Amino acid sequence: MNRFALTPSRCLALALLVGLGGWLSTPAQAARIKDVAAVQGVRSNQLTGYGLVVGLDGTGDQSSQMPYTSQSLANYLQQMGIVLPAGVVAQPKNVAAVLVTAQLPAFARPGQAIDVTVSSAGNAKSLRGGTLITTPLRGVDGQIYALAQGNLLVGGAGASAGGSSVTVNHLSAGRIPAGGQVERSVPTPFLSGESIDLTLNANDFQTARRVAASINAAKGAGVARAMDGRTVRVSAPPSPDERVAFVADLEELPLEIPNAVARVVVNARTGSVVMNQSVSLKASAVAHGNLSVSISSTPQVSQPNSFAPSTAQTVVTEKANIQVAQDGGKLMQVEASPQLGDVVRALNALGVTPQDLVAILQALKAAGSLNAELEVI
Repeated sequence: MNRFALTPSRCLALALLVGLGGWLSTPAQAARIKDVAAVQGVRSNQLTGYGLVVGLDGTGDQSSQMPYTSQSLANYLQQMGIVLPAGVVAQPKNVAAVLVTAQLPAFARPGQAIDVTVSSAGNAKSLRGGTLITTPLRGVDGQIYALAQGNLLVGGAGASAGGSSVTVNHLSAGRIPAGGQVERSVPTPFLSGESIDLTLNANDFQTARRVAASINAAKGAGVARAMDGRTVRVSAPPSPDERVAFVADLEELPLEIPNAVARVVVNARTGSVVMNQSVSLKASAVAHGNLSVSISSTPQVSQPNSFAPSTAQTVVTEKANIQVAQDGGKLMQVEASPQLGDVVRALNALGVTPQDLVAILQALKAAGSLNAELEVI
């Protein structure tokens, strides 16, 4: 019999060794440079404008309460050559004042279409079925970069009768796909200078060093330099065609990024707790007791007796009963947890609510047992 034959027991042992080896040599997360960095200066720009939505079925602004809607309509009519008589104020119910917002993409050129979002600025009940008239969209510098116009798409519905109303979704905002037309482009520094800067999505020196190393391995030594924990400077060809192809190649280069910084994020409003895979715990002991306060109110009626004056009246008073109860919390040992799954099992063993878990995490951090950054949003 061949002594190197794979018997069932040897197969099982080999499988365990392979699994253990894979667990001990877990590689860093694989990504591309485009997943962790972007070219500095190549970004979108926010645009905003003020306009009017017309064609509403009596669900527009109440002009008596929103005088700027009537004033805006009068100004628009005056631009069209229609002047209202003195003392006459337009009060239509099928017009609404709106704010229009849009994102101007990088490298956008005049004539290209962009999506716009329209939101009510007054007390309009619904923008459904309305049409946005020509509205200039401006940047932070006050210049007009696009014009918006078109029919609104509102994803809600509503009905009312007899003093009752039903509303599904939101009726005070809508969207116009391809409703904006670019009129002016924004210059970018992409083609200026002898180099381009890659900006990392997160500040991390290790990631910046690995991005520079990956570029130098593919394009040659000295092409990329890590300037700080967020910026990598790369020498680029001067020709526009060559530079575009060069950046396209850079974005697809593979990159092994280090594990993320251990962080626990707590939502103070909802009590939600989210942890990433780098969070770990040291051995500690936790005792936590629940404190509950209950308040009940009982109405009591006090009536005047038979000899009371005629002006005496029956009085209803409230008797409040307040009870405070504190559950005894026993001291529980939390084992050291190097993996996220171990952390979850250790915290679940405490059997506390998410709100109590927030207080326990803060105490563990103060005691040095929580190896993570605690962030409250």
